[in-house]
Amino acid sequence: MELPGVERATGRVAVALTLAVAALSVAVGILGIVDPTANFGPLARMIPPAVSQTAGFTGALTGFLMVASALGLRRGLRVAWYSTVVLLPVTAGQGLVQATPYSVPLVVLSVVALPVVFVARPRFDRRVSLSTTQLAAGGALVGVQAYGTVGTYALRSGFPGVNTALDAFYYTLVTATTVGYGDITPQSQEARLFSLSVLVLGTASFAIALGALLGPALEARFASALGRMTQSELESLDGHVVVAGYGDLTEPILTELTAGGRSFVVVTEDEPVVSTLRERDVNVLAADPADVESLDRAGVGRATAVVAATNDDGEDALSILTVRERFPDVRVVASATEQENEEKLRRAGADAVVSPVVIGGRLLARSALGDEDAEREAADVFEEK
Repeated sequence: MELPGVERATGRVAVALTLAVAALSVAVGILGIVDPTANFGPLARMIPPAVSQTAGFTGALTGFLMVASALGLRRGLRVAWYSTVVLLPVTAGQGLVQATPYSVPLVVLSVVALPVVFVARPRFDRRVSLSTTQLAAGGALVGVQAYGTVGTYALRSGFPGVNTALDAFYYTLVTATTVGYGDITPQSQEARLFSLSVLVLGTASFAIALGALLGPALEARFASALGRMTQSELESLDGHVVVAGYGDLTEPILTELTAGGRSFVVVTEDEPVVSTLRERDVNVLAADPADVESLDRAGVGRATAVVAATNDDGEDALSILTVRERFPDVRVVASATEQENEEKLRRAGADAVVSPVVIGGRLLARSALGDEDAEREAADVFEEK
């Protein structure tokens, strides 16, 4: 369903304002680190230089987080909308605490951007779907950091320089990432053995997390450029409808499925069609709809139904035969371009066969006899066509 033009424009403005706030937050944060003196605004006399400098450091960090949120907003992600709503007040507060002339535009822009982002909320409705592997990798990363922090703090007598939980977290992080500044070194035997476990588990968890979390993003970028769905996207489909092939009837089918909130994937070898559908963010698999491997990848075994409705009854029959042989339990619906092929498509294995020519003829006949319901139905059919 197409979003109204005003709503789409508001969404673009929200993304632009978020990017602008992100850039200002980073720039003002860096300036605050270089010159931590708070000398502007009503809070200037009450803010120590150390606090202002800390606000500059955290402001730069928040700016980078805002960049990530803006990129998520560009993809229409709801989680990015939530993070933006949380971060905008933070950037405004950091600008006030920094109390420099440079922070005034940051505060003003953050305040202006917040209501715009709220108004544009319907524009950002896409969900983030993480695979089990990604969730496990993220959990392992967090778990190792927690393990290292708690263990280092518990064994702090063997780690000169570790006095607080923050010190323990710092040591765990620099050890797990193999940075190893050398400012904190284990002195006891227990501390050395524990450090070895943190080093092994930490490097392994970081490597796994990078592969699991960044790998699909790179795969998606290449797949999008090639007009293909990624394997993770295909595996996430469940209870969907597989549209085997593309023809004149496919667009009305996609419209109905979208209006009904049903997930679907189109399987076709037509490269121009694949490119067009991918530009519209439609799930499409560039493959032969009559090939068993292609249907396996499209998740026919997890699908609710398969629809074969191209302009070629022969191709549809071949797709139906392939589906029925490999997946005997899935429901198959077909469209017969020629009326005489209805029975052939049923014999091929279709559970239901619809002939647009027959349906259109009956509606026209009923309409000619004064049936107003038929007139409306016929108008809808021909409008879709």
